[in-house]
Amino acid sequence: MNHLVSPSLLAADFLNLGRDVAMVNSSMADWIHLDIMDGVFVPNISFGLPVVEHVRKIAEKPLDVHLMIIDPDRYLSRFHEAGADILTVQYEACTHLHRTVTEIKRLGMRAGVAINPHTPVSLLVNVLPFADMILIMTVDPGFGGQSFIHESYNKIRELRRMINENGYNVVIEVDGGIDITNASGLVEAGVDVLVAGNAVFSSPDPCETIKRLKELY
Repeated sequence: MNHLVSPSLLAADFLNLGRDVAMVNSSMADWIHLDIMDGVFVPNISFGLPVVEHVRKIAEKPLDVHLMIIDPDRYLSRFHEAGADILTVQYEACTHLHRTVTEIKRLGMRAGVAINPHTPVSLLVNVLPFADMILIMTVDPGFGGQSFIHESYNKIRELRRMINENGYNVVIEVDGGIDITNASGLVEAGVDVLVAGNAVFSSPDPCETIKRLKELY
């Protein structure tokens, strides 16, 4: 399996964030996932540009930044300057999604589009030719530690068919309730990137958990 693992810092210990980033650096993880929440688009506030900037200084993996905010266009260049390598915006938050995706790529980042659990993948048909990644939220966004929504498997399979039938070079990422119990099934359904937060940072051995998610043995 050639899937990637992107541990989510939303579940890290913020009193020891440098330590946790160093752990991810030394692990088999491929990316570092950062969730940016504004308390408006989602009912929670996480962290913003200063944290991304400081993580960038010590991170040895690409920064996979997910903007769960309204009007993300105002901040695209600032997150690029802060060090984002992949920048994902919410479908539901973008009035002119094609323009947003195009600008992310113009700035030199990979462009992702995320959809909430209630949003059908069929609405992505006109953005797939332009996006680099689609993030399927497998919980309602805003808080870590939620239970995986099992209906997500059907969305993943449908999106994988759409991508394959049209020959698009688009990867599928999933985030929400991802752990050892469902990771294999998600990769088999067509997922390329697994985001895991609590499963990694709440485990007795985070590096070993990342290894298991990566190797799925």
